[in-house]
Amino acid sequence: MMHRTTSFMAARLIRQRAGAMAARVASNTPIFHTRARREVLTSRTLRNFGSSGTGTMFAAAAVGTESKVEPKSFFDLKAKDKSQNEVSMADYTNKVILVVNVASKCGFTEQYTELEQLYKDYKDKGFVVIGFPCNQFGKQEPGTNEEIESFCKVNYGVTFPIMDKVNVNGSEEDPVYAFLKSQKSGIMGLTRIKWNFEKFLINKDGTVYQRYSSATRPSEIAGDIEKLLNSK
Repeated sequence: MMHRTTSFMAARLIRQRAGAMAARVASNTPIFHTRARREVLTSRTLRNFGSSGTGTMFAAAAVGTESKVEPKSFFDLKAKDKSQNEVSMADYTNKVILVVNVASKCGFTEQYTELEQLYKDYKDKGFVVIGFPCNQFGKQEPGTNEEIESFCKVNYGVTFPIMDKVNVNGSEEDPVYAFLKSQKSGIMGLTRIKWNFEKFLINKDGTVYQRYSSATRPSEIAGDIEKLLNSK
């Protein structure tokens, strides 16, 4: 009787241990018999992670994040001209700059006349206007770069630089406009460009001095331009 009871208890204990082991295996829980075994497996796991593609991927991502440098000045930026050649904004170092998103079929297109006049009045004193065509507002700048340049020269005698067509809002916004908007927000603190012919006036040190709405006439900015030109 005693022998049968002992055998029954032994069999029950074996079944319990087997059940526990099966449950651990099913849940991918490692079974460690000793502390030394646990340390060996942990060490192997770390070594494998470091030599694996996953480890390399995380390391590369960290390096990529650290290497990203945000522009501190307008002069740190680059843009493309009408021929899609890269132009460094450092070429305008120590100048006062008016950046405008322009369009050929807009109610504010007539502002080209005053923009050109400002450029002529102050260019010899270290001032420049830079136009960035944009077709995001009412599809009012549909032409090619060549067509835009011809339109500006024939109708308004524009001689200041007209750049490559860009986006000024959204996921594909040009880095120039990402920087400008981060420096100076618009009405009610909103950063988005609202319409064609918004204007950013940039100081000699490459920081944004002021942002003006589309409705602000270029001639109204003359006082601020003179102030920056006369500053040291």
